[in-house]
Amino acid sequence: MKSAAVVNYAPEKGSVEIRELDRPTIGEDDVLLEVANVGVCGSDLHQWTSDHSWPVNYPVVLGHEFGGHISELGSRVTGWCEGDRVVSETAAVIDANNPMTRRGLYNLDPTRKGFGYGVNGAMTRFVRVPARCLHHVPDQLAFEQACLTEPCCVAFNAVVENSRIKPGDRVIVLGPGTIGILCAAMARLCGAEVALVGLESDRHRLEIGKHYGCEAIIGDATEWARKADGLGADCIIDAAGTSITLKIAMQLVRPNGHITKVGWGPQPLGFSLDPLVQKNVTLQGSFSHNWPIWERVIALLANGQLDVKPIIGGVWPITDWHEAFEKMHRGDVVKSVLKPV
Repeated sequence: MKSAAVVNYAPEKGSVEIRELDRPTIGEDDVLLEVANVGVCGSDLHQWTSDHSWPVNYPVVLGHEFGGHISELGSRVTGWCEGDRVVSETAAVIDANNPMTRRGLYNLDPTRKGFGYGVNGAMTRFVRVPARCLHHVPDQLAFEQACLTEPCCVAFNAVVENSRIKPGDRVIVLGPGTIGILCAAMARLCGAEVALVGLESDRHRLEIGKHYGCEAIIGDATEWARKADGLGADCIIDAAGTSITLKIAMQLVRPNGHITKVGWGPQPLGFSLDPLVQKNVTLQGSFSHNWPIWERVIALLANGQLDVKPIIGGVWPITDWHEAFEKMHRGDVVKSVLKPV
């Protein structure tokens, strides 16, 4: 049984096409997941435009933001049934004996391989998933929203775990893409005042940030940063993925403040980090997520505290992947969602 799949087949720019692939075979600790919806991530776009900064095992099926129903169980899988509604974490391959994995931080296992670059992802009808990656999806949560659990977990890790934002903090988020908007929404849930910053070309996406009670700023955010006491914002979340935004973050953050970098960017910096030293600022990287974060985020989505509907720009059949990618790439929509055919 073959299914249409969105395959990234080579490192050259534009090397993505629809291919017909056989239904995967599963191991004894895996499930076969029938995909209901899969979100398009900025990293999928980066592999398509070939400006990514991570190794890819070509050819590979794209897609790591997904949910669906269990279609088949491996012989050693317990606690799950065929037909269960689930979403999957992204860490498809981990080393159980790695010191980070043993601490529960398998997202930081250096040998980790994820769906969509290390192993085949979910932009197709069936995907092989280790049972340890699965989380139940409550009936009231539609898969169009549940498939965005993963980027919500990226934001939760950046904002709650790695930035420890408190009520009353003033937070600036640089970059109004999916992760930036979700970081801004998460900071609002933590009780912070939040400004979301972008360029003139981001005007539409900045408007979506207003749904979450954020101030939208085009260009220079200095005035907002210094509004309270003249010293700068408590925390800057850099979700833009270009070098210059880290320089901007160092200008906007207050002395003894915090910068969390969650956006990827392979370019060299080309500027001094001295302001980091002079201001006694903490610079924190934030990568991925782990099991307890997923459980917490699913609860937030299911009970309505976190609503991802405003960022979803449409649902396309997998065969129309190119239009869905293009609309995200141009900034016409924040998040495209695909559906298998």
